[in-house]
Amino acid sequence: MSDYYKIPRQPSYNYGGNNWKLSRSKIDLFMNCPKCFYLDNKFGIKRPPGYPFTLNSAVDALLKKEFDRYRAEGKPHPIMVENGVDAVPFQHEDIDKWRDALHAGVMYLHEATGLLISGAVDDVWVKPDGELIVVDYKATSKAEEIVALDQDWQIGYKRQSEIYEWLLRMNGFKVSDTAYFVYANGDTEKEEFGDCLHFDTRLIPYTGNADWVEPVIFDIKKCLNGDKVPDKGEDCDYCTYREAVDGQLKD
Repeated sequence: MSDYYKIPRQPSYNYGGNNWKLSRSKIDLFMNCPKCFYLDNKFGIKRPPGYPFTLNSAVDALLKKEFDRYRAEGKPHPIMVENGVDAVPFQHEDIDKWRDALHAGVMYLHEATGLLISGAVDDVWVKPDGELIVVDYKATSKAEEIVALDQDWQIGYKRQSEIYEWLLRMNGFKVSDTAYFVYANGDTEKEEFGDCLHFDTRLIPYTGNADWVEPVIFDIKKCLNGDKVPDKGEDCDYCTYREAVDGQLKD
């Protein structure tokens, strides 16, 4: 069996296990396909993973180092100044925990359901009045300029920022409804590579509404406590594939 993909996972990482948490990505999975979410979290049968985008991860790591330099100085990054964002990178004792997806993230115990909710932010900025701003780093390479989150597939990005905003509010912080995406778009129009990839980096605002998060948490609790596998998501390619295979095998 591949070392990269093992199912089922250890029971302690399934719902009810000591290591299980309701992460931001699991909430998004539930929104996309309740059936895949149920199979994953009840039985440890997760979707086959996509391979990691290592270049994206490199951009993410470098942006964090860059903004950390301005955080230490208590100054705004130039992209914030250029876009009229009156804020600076937030200095907080837990900022590294909040950005650690594997071990921590921003966490909140939802007492009504008993679910521990978690999500790892890329960055947090703070306004002069103490209001926090959720920030996410994105990297891609597209021919067209990226000026807004206007594609259907970017709904996950929007939900992502809203979950982070909700988590920070549940931890007692005042949080803006407007999040920002530091979006780096690789330039493929250069004459040569020359061991250097150039990016056009834009700051894209998104004003959302996190009111949907808590009702979905209750829906997730009901789903996990149920004995029936829920219906698939309307656009779930994984379920469509499973059904096609099952149909062929039955024939």
